[in-house]
Amino acid sequence: MSIKNIRLEVMQFLEKNVDSFVEQYLIPVEKIWQPSDFLPDSQGENFFEEVKELREIAKELPYDFWVTLVGDTITEEALPTYESWLMDVEGIDQQEGNQGNGWAKWVKQWTGEENRHGDLLNKYLYLSGRVNMREIEMTTQHLINDGFDIGTGTDPYKNFVYTSFQELATYVSHNRVAQIAKKFGDNKLSKMCKMIAGDEMRHHHAYSEFVTRIFQVDPSEMMLAFQYMMKQKIVMPAHFLRESGQKISTAFEQFSDSAQRIGVYTANDYVDIMQKLINKWEIDKISNLTDEAEKARDYLMKLPARMAKISERIVIPQESHIFKWVEPARL
Repeated sequence: MSIKNIRLEVMQFLEKNVDSFVEQYLIPVEKIWQPSDFLPDSQGENFFEEVKELREIAKELPYDFWVTLVGDTITEEALPTYESWLMDVEGIDQQEGNQGNGWAKWVKQWTGEENRHGDLLNKYLYLSGRVNMREIEMTTQHLINDGFDIGTGTDPYKNFVYTSFQELATYVSHNRVAQIAKKFGDNKLSKMCKMIAGDEMRHHHAYSEFVTRIFQVDPSEMMLAFQYMMKQKIVMPAHFLRESGQKISTAFEQFSDSAQRIGVYTANDYVDIMQKLINKWEIDKISNLTDEAEKARDYLMKLPARMAKISERIVIPQESHIFKWVEPARL
């Protein structure tokens, strides 16, 4: 049987438990938080006073913070690209029946939860008065137009490695933004980002559980898929980021520099997440591997230490790039 057919068989095997995955890792619409829970109430009598207070507190936050928050927001807003990519993965069939198969149901409900993140942050940015919304909107549209290539193809094993890693990375990013916002006295923004981070961690637990289950039934191929993704490195969803009038991907490195300078997401975090996944999936204990998969395991076990040494040599520019997205503070 071909590798592709085995993957499809494994996905069909796991699909039997999709309803329990949805119940365990996702929250019903009526029970989960919504963006309006954390924003000034536009129907309330105190709306303008609340907006004024939000804008005053926003003035205290530093430049690199705003660049990072905008980049995080744009990343969340490019959700249509991520959903369309996942719907194309082997074993996920949105054409089956009225709702698609179980995996399609998972992707749609995951997308519904993720959609709230960009919605909340976008409204906050709009009310803050600190950013150029038109420039942000053009960057978001470019990012969706440009799509992305995360190097997984339609392989579910590689895709689940990617989502396991990426959900944990977004947890780290949003959680750090929450900590910085609190430090500068923006408790409301801090709470928003903490709630988003909580969702990301829950989603990380789901996708990493999918990988755990695959290791139990197809350990060698899952090990090779993990090695493949770590060898080629996990690219961020917004790696094609660009400002208006610029070429594809030209803004991503400068955005990453801002995130590193302010300590929101660093090269050390990348290595730490890699090590967490190795520990979570107990890579050192997996048995019944082919010779090729054993070599892959050896590579993975040594990789974090090698990557840590490389990350020590990375030099981040001290000067902030001035983005079209972020206006200078008006004091």
